[in-house]
Amino acid sequence: MKNAIITTGRKCQDVSIDIARHFAAKLNIPFIKRRNTSIAELIKTQNVKYVLIAKKFSLRLATLDEEIFFHPSLSHLRIKNIIQGKGDRLIEAMNLKAGMSVLDCTLGLGSDSIVESFGVGAEGSVTALEVNPYLAAVVEYGLQNFIDDNSNVVEAMRRVKVINTDYFDFLADAADNSFDVVYFDPMFRYPLERSSSLNSLRSVADHRAVTIEAINQACRVARYCVVLKENSKSLEFDRLGFKIIRGGKYSPIHYGVIELIN
Repeated sequence: MKNAIITTGRKCQDVSIDIARHFAAKLNIPFIKRRNTSIAELIKTQNVKYVLIAKKFSLRLATLDEEIFFHPSLSHLRIKNIIQGKGDRLIEAMNLKAGMSVLDCTLGLGSDSIVESFGVGAEGSVTALEVNPYLAAVVEYGLQNFIDDNSNVVEAMRRVKVINTDYFDFLADAADNSFDVVYFDPMFRYPLERSSSLNSLRSVADHRAVTIEAINQACRVARYCVVLKENSKSLEFDRLGFKIIRGGKYSPIHYGVIELIN
């Protein structure tokens, strides 16, 4: 069974074919002409788990159950709130300042990475890791090509550097104190039912729990702090050694923080 193929929309254009051929070569997967075939039929006849769909200035990831695409989502509103002086819980938990460097170990759909990028500004950097190569391709392409009328959002998106890798391998190879902040946003052990924007992500996401070994490596790599995002009722904070918990009293999401002195 092949893991994935790439195709185009039914009404494909030359630009869609160019995008499809580019990612077919980059990901080493077959390019299959769409014609009038449904995605479900392609999955069945090609015997694959994933189908990447190249459209004009868009790349999507489909399974039998879901179709995943990039969108800045709540990062748009969050950046607007920051500009208006309302703050952002993640930025506050990380204590981000202009010029800082962030290692985001769990890119997902990229919303947090965009906010982090805005927080550190053009002088800073955000390196975001994603273990699923197809999801990484979809989000990286979106970050570099999505068009938005808010220049602050666009500039923040364009600055995010995406790397397709396992975060534990990356951390193990990284030098001591090589990033200011290391961040984890794993799939919650106990999902928030109303988090509909993440429901589609569950079929392609990395569901492994963060290990103590990974946190230890993160503490070696980070200069100032390691931050973990979790359900406010999660037991992961205790299990992984996070003593500082930040977040709103009634918020369903909290941030665990390990402060470092380096």
